[in-house]
Parts: sequence; structure tokens; C-alpha cells
Amino acid sequence: MKSVGCCCMFVLLTSSQLVWGQDDDPRNFANARQIPDESYCDQPYIVTTSDGDWVCTMTTGPHGESGDGQHIAATISEDQGRSWSPLIDVEPSSDIKSSWAVPLTTPSGRIYVFYNYNGDRVHELNGEKLAVNTLLGWYVYKYSDDGGRNWSDERFRLPMPVAEVDRNNEWQGKVQLFWGIDKPMIDKGTAFFAFTRMGEYVHDKGEGWLYRSSNLLTESDPAEIQWELLPRNGRGIRNDALGSIQEEHNIVALSGESLFCIYRTTKGYPAAAYSRDRGETWSQPEFAVYQPGGRKIQSPRACPMVWKTSDGRYLLWYHNTTLQLRSKGRWRKDKALPVTGRDLVWLSAGVEQDGSIVWSQPELISYTTDGRGISYPDMIESDRQYYFSATNKRDARIIAVDRELVESMWDQRQLAAVAQRGLVLHRQGEQVAGELEMPPLPDLSRGGGFTLDLRFKLQSYEPGQVLLDSRTAQGQGILLKSIGQNGLQLAINDGRNRVQWRTDPQVLTPGKWHHLSVIVDGGPKMITGVVDGQLCDGEDDPNCYSGQSRFLDPSFDQPIGDVTGGPTLRVAPTLDGTISDLRIYNRYLRTSEAIGNAQSYLASPE
Repeated sequence: MKSVGCCCMFVLLTSSQLVWGQDDDPRNFANARQIPDESYCDQPYIVTTSDGDWVCTMTTGPHGESGDGQHIAATISEDQGRSWSPLIDVEPSSDIKSSWAVPLTTPSGRIYVFYNYNGDRVHELNGEKLAVNTLLGWYVYKYSDDGGRNWSDERFRLPMPVAEVDRNNEWQGKVQLFWGIDKPMIDKGTAFFAFTRMGEYVHDKGEGWLYRSSNLLTESDPAEIQWELLPRNGRGIRNDALGSIQEEHNIVALSGESLFCIYRTTKGYPAAAYSRDRGETWSQPEFAVYQPGGRKIQSPRACPMVWKTSDGRYLLWYHNTTLQLRSKGRWRKDKALPVTGRDLVWLSAGVEQDGSIVWSQPELISYTTDGRGISYPDMIESDRQYYFSATNKRDARIIAVDRELVESMWDQRQLAAVAQRGLVLHRQGEQVAGELEMPPLPDLSRGGGFTLDLRFKLQSYEPGQVLLDSRTAQGQGILLKSIGQNGLQLAINDGRNRVQWRTDPQVLTPGKWHHLSVIVDGGPKMITGVVDGQLCDGEDDPNCYSGQSRFLDPSFDQPIGDVTGGPTLRVAPTLDGTISDLRIYNRYLRTSEAIGNAQSYLASPE
């Protein structure tokens, strides 16, 4: 029997092993609507025209990232991403590479696209050929006045006066290193977008800068658009204490004159800063948190993207793990490699409070199990639905996200109803104990899932106390027990393979009532837990880089399937404490549903 026993186990399967019943899961990136490309694709960002068409601009090419022929192209969909036009060159594929496009649509209908252009044909450094020559050169833009079908022949160059960050690079500022992933925004008639300038080739000593234009919306001559480069103090958005790598800055507008910026680091957490004067000056960046003074948001060196919705609220895309990218790793069909940190995509919903954004607990919106992480997203609102475009650097796709899921995150503080759908067992009383009939659980290998939901109080967390046990003599079934460090552990076993998950250390307190939802999800092959309304993320565990366990071990002869166990569920057979409520669902609960269950007990007497 194979056994995996870490709360943060991540192992991937080879592509030939992906017969795991995920064909119908809309969260599976492989099932999302595909956007055409030339083989490689990056930053598939979308603007909507007055006719309702979606115009997607992208960086694409016949080879891998920064390969020969990389250029900017567009494609148009008239049916919300179900079908697309052939690719339209914004820049041709040539020896001059164009890269990292970000589009902006204006009320007049004109579409601008901003991107890197190696106009000086910089191909060498100190006599050696550059492996990457797409993060330098000129910052330029073109435009379309016919919904993206044709693009201006002329390109226009953005002003970028040499700054200290440029003078310190290998060319002493004669060549500038930069790129942008921030989709431009319009706020109070002014256009903004952020980008990253680097002080060292090729990804190092980055800092955030903004372009601001007050006449872009009113000036018909693109050559007459006025641009301001911010901040004005000659140094970009950066805090040296947060590490050498600080890049992919993106911004949204808050109320009044305030802006919010978030960007990636290699410390396991994105960094965030605020401006109170329209980008002129910025606060010292700090690691992003869910709320002032609260837990840090977790994300690897991957783009954390923020958007402002049409009704003035906020959404944040990130990966909810501190696992860093394996930059030298390459996916091979014959070998399973560790994940990149981008294989799970989480979304959080935010609102502005007292000048800061307060974020909800996150929900999983997409996943991949093929070793190619998902990133560089864009968000589109259409017909009261939320869509996200994203790429794994090979395929660009459209992820449709249920509006109810998004709205429930904004409502989390008010949720207090117990989920009823899928409830297959419920016992409630002063003390729930003894033997119960074990309901059959869905087959995890076919994408099924289940949730254990209980309210309990333990006098101690001495290891080995059993809360729930459906195991057979051969070990098949579920086991929820105490493991010390004021924690609980769930083990699931299908008779062949065993996987376990545990709560974050020290989140439970002896002698205190707690609520726990353990969520086993056969789509992404993931176990998560919500304790007293807070999703476990492993932040306080130095040996863990996330709060979820994955049952994707390629050493398993077969994927984990039926973990129901025997016909009897033993409740609290050896427990120094009390279970007052027990629910079992034959589906995975969303984070917000688990929070609603937890908050339904807030008014209950001790």
C-alpha cells in the first residue's frame, strides 16, 4: 500500500495518467474554451467593443517564450469566447521581437495596445548572444479603429527618461529593461497602467512605475497623447527588504485619489502598496494581507492580478501557496515533476474599507494536473457573468466562473445558513457518539467529492483520540483523529492508497468549541479544511507551503477511488471531548458554504 502523509503534498501525474474523471469539471483548465495561438501564448487580455465583440491581444509565436518569431497578435470573438477569428498581426513575426501586450479600449471605440518592441535590435551583451531579448528596447503602442480587425501601420513610442534603475544595469541605461502585465484602466477620465523596470538583466532588481495620461480619451492624434511617468521621486515602487525580485506590478483605483498596487516576489507572498495622490507617491510596499493586521496572502513568483469590477468591488487572482517556481524545470511526458506553484488558481473578493482593500477567504476557480501552471489572467464581465482568460504558456483559455460563487465571497461575513444540498448524514445533540450507518461516498477517481462537517470541543489534543472512523479491517475508509499541536488529521484510504491532511498547527484550543469542515475534492484531487470560518493555508507551519493536500502521487497504481470504508461509522469512540453536530455531504463544499456552516453556530451557547 502506498501512503502519503503531508498536509502539503504536491506531486503531479504524467499526461497519460489524466483519466481521473475530470472531463466535465468546469474548473479543469483543460475543459475551458480555447483561444487560438501560434504554439506559445502569453498575456491573453481581452477588451469588449460596443458591438459586444471580445478582442483578445496576446504575445505569441511558433516557439517557446522569447523564441524566434515572437510577436503581438489579436483575435476576435463574437460569441463570448466560443469561437475566434484567425490571428491578426499587430506586429509581424520578424527578427524584431514584440512582446507583452496590454490593451485598452476607449469610449470612442478605439483600442490601444501597449507592448515591448526591440527596435534597436539589441541581441548581445558583452559579445554574447542574449537568451532573452524581449524585456528591453522601446515601450510602444498601436491602435485600431475598427474593433481590432486592422491596426495602425505606425507605432508610437512612450517616453521613458533614464532613471537610476536604468543607470545601474549592464548597459548603464543605454538599453532599458522593462515589461508590463497590467491591463490599463480609466479612472475619472484619466488612463493609467503600471509596469516593471529592472536594474539587472534579466529578472532582477525590479521596481514598479506608472504611465498616466489625462488626454488619451480626448486626443484623436496618438502622437499628441501626453504621458506622465510616476512616481516622481525617481525611484519606483519597491521595498528592498522584500527581496531582490519584485515585479509584475498592477494597479486598481480606490475612492478619492487612492490607488492600490500588488505585485509578485519570491518570498511566498505578493507585495502591496497604496498611493493617496493618483500615483505621485507610494507607501512602502509590504506583504499583502487579507485585512489590515491580518494573515498574509500566499502566492509564489507568479502574477497576482487585481481587478475592479463594474460595481466598484475587487477581485484578486493568486495561487494560495508559498511554493516557488522551479524555473529550471521542464515538463516531460515521461516523468512527473513537482508542481510550479501555479497549478491551483484561487480567487478572493475584496471591498474597500477605510482606504484599504479587505479580502474574503478564497475559492478555487481553476486547476491543472498536467504540470503546466496557469497564469497571466484577465477578467471580463459580460451578461452578469465573470470570465477569466489565462494561459499555461501553450494554451490560452476562457474560464467561466459561476456568479453565485463570486457573490458569495463578498457576502461571507453575513453568511449564517447551513448548506443543505448533498447532505447525506446529520446528527445533532448534546453529544453525538456511537455507531452510525456510514453513507456511501462518491468515487474520488471519477471526480466525486465529500465533506465532513462537525462542531466539537476537546479537553486536550493528546494524539490518537478518534473523532470519526469508518475503516474496515483492511484499513479502507476515513479516520479523523487528534495529532497533537492542537491539531486534527484526516486520513482517507481506498484499500490501495492512503492520503492524509491536517489542520494548521495551533488553530484549535483545548476546552473551546470549534467548527471544522474537511473538504475532499476529486476534481483537483485536493483536501482542504476550514476551521471556524478560516481556510487553512499552512502559514504557521514551517514545514508546509500550503494548507491543502493533493492526492496526485504518480507512484499510486491507480487513482484513489472509493474511501467509504465499512458500513459503520464510529463516532467519538475514544475522545476526551464532545461532538455536538455532525454532517456529511456527498459533494465538496465551497469555502463560503463552510464559512456559512461555521457562522451558523456563532449564536449557539457554550
